[in-house]
Amino acid sequence: MDAKKILFADDDPEIREVLQLLLTSEGYQVEAVSNGEELLSRLDDSVDLVILDIMMPGMGGYHVCAEIRKQSAVPVLFLTAKSQDSDKTMGFSAGGDDYLVKPFSYTELISRVKAMLRRYYVYGAKAPEQSQVLRCCGNIEIDLNRCVVRRDGQEVVLTDTEYRILCLLATHPKKVFSVQNIYESIWDEPFLYTSNNTVMVHIRNIRRKLGDDPQNCQTIRTVWGRGYRIE
Repeated sequence: MDAKKILFADDDPEIREVLQLLLTSEGYQVEAVSNGEELLSRLDDSVDLVILDIMMPGMGGYHVCAEIRKQSAVPVLFLTAKSQDSDKTMGFSAGGDDYLVKPFSYTELISRVKAMLRRYYVYGAKAPEQSQVLRCCGNIEIDLNRCVVRRDGQEVVLTDTEYRILCLLATHPKKVFSVQNIYESIWDEPFLYTSNNTVMVHIRNIRRKLGDDPQNCQTIRTVWGRGYRIE
């Protein structure tokens, strides 16, 4: 099997050197760059994962991620010293899939990378083809062959994490999933109190992209005090 390709941007040369050695030793093909503009210039369909520092000169990580989402559903891991919940919310709103706060252990980084790549290839845009189309809410279609979501025949571009959340709910219509259920199913790690906001941001992004009226959501419905469901 070909080595998975990771594209990584950080303006600190020491961090670039250390992480390139670490990820290469795990069998990954790594391209490390010093800024967001260069990362975007190297992004193509061969990239399996992007790791982004947030605080970079020129184009910051949030902006880079937003630009990535205009052309790709590749998973994005933010690597940053910014640890406030508001920072995480901004990262997820920009289209990020996961968030790792510095300082971190190399074991944790490798675990996150492996988990994100596994999910991307099992459930995401590079998943094997399946012969099934999910339909829900009357006008939502999820093409599992191509990992494409359409509303009223028009394609809706979701991130890898947003796509997996929608699939989780759509494959269990009318079932109510708590925030903890969703988080542990999608992120494959124990739920913490701070994880609540992470799920809420992704649900809000899915609704917005599907064109829901914020006052009357027709796709992912909130069951107050319990969680979320799809009809």
